[in-house]
Amino acid sequence: MVPEEGGASQARQEPETVRAQLDRILASPEFLAPERGRRFLQYIVEETLDGNGEQLKASTIAQAVFGRDASFDAQNDPVVRIEAGRIRRALERYYLVCGNSDPVEITIPKGGYAPHFSSIEDSSTVEAAASSNRENNQRQPGHEQRQPGHDRGQPGHERPLRYRDLLLPIGIPALFGAVAVLALIRPLESYLSPPEMPPAPAVSTSTSKTRIVVEPFVALGGTAQGADLAKGLADQLIAKLMKVDRLVVLAPGRFGVETIGSLFNLQGSTIVEGTILHLHVRLINGADGTVVWANQYDRDLRDQTTLDVEDDIAAQIVTEISTSRKLDGAGPLP
Repeated sequence: MVPEEGGASQARQEPETVRAQLDRILASPEFLAPERGRRFLQYIVEETLDGNGEQLKASTIAQAVFGRDASFDAQNDPVVRIEAGRIRRALERYYLVCGNSDPVEITIPKGGYAPHFSSIEDSSTVEAAASSNRENNQRQPGHEQRQPGHDRGQPGHERPLRYRDLLLPIGIPALFGAVAVLALIRPLESYLSPPEMPPAPAVSTSTSKTRIVVEPFVALGGTAQGADLAKGLADQLIAKLMKVDRLVVLAPGRFGVETIGSLFNLQGSTIVEGTILHLHVRLINGADGTVVWANQYDRDLRDQTTLDVEDDIAAQIVTEISTSRKLDGAGPLP
């Protein structure tokens, strides 16, 4: 397994396996990172596999990946630190969305730039070692097992009289007698006491909240960048809306008509013209189909990563929706 940051490489993963995993990540549409971020990840992985993990400093990465010169100062130019944070988030999202069954997990621990490689086999080895330790502890002296027939009477030895031998013949008839008395008292109690009304069914807290269905955004124009932005914006909105206490986020097509509370559908479309993103978003009342809120967002994609644009727009949309009074005025589904 590779290093801790700044430490010597101790990778147990085969370099071919790690490189195959790196290619799998870079080829996945769910790995949302710009071109220079992909170069950054590829560089630190290859350097670590070559045994140069301890040399992965901000200055060396800035010169090799970002074209900085020897006068680079990490204190005044945080480009390496910022890009490392973005790649950490992109890797976390990749393994959360589609990479949870991959054979190797690549992470960048905080505090440095040397990547860390782990696999399912590592955890299996740890569990097997723990099981072996438990078995060895059970075999140590002092854990002797009771031999068969230990409590049985041996010829020539009288078994001492125990309390259980006296309680069994007396306790069982007493138990049946108590059950018979309770069976007679219970019907009398039902006649003497007024009937109890069944408690009213409690209304589920989640069903009484405002519910929002985030529908997949439509990518117009047929560009791959527009499709990535549409998918990423929907994912970011779901994650941020789930943090609003008075809202319940539902998956498309997974809600019932008998639940209590207002229902809204959040729809949107994206189009990329050159370096400009145009985003149209609308909130529709599920009861009558009226549009209760709509807005347009334009962003210049130059000098910004896709993740930053998605995060900024999603945060603005969630703020406007969660503070809107129109959510409280909509009626429930018919």
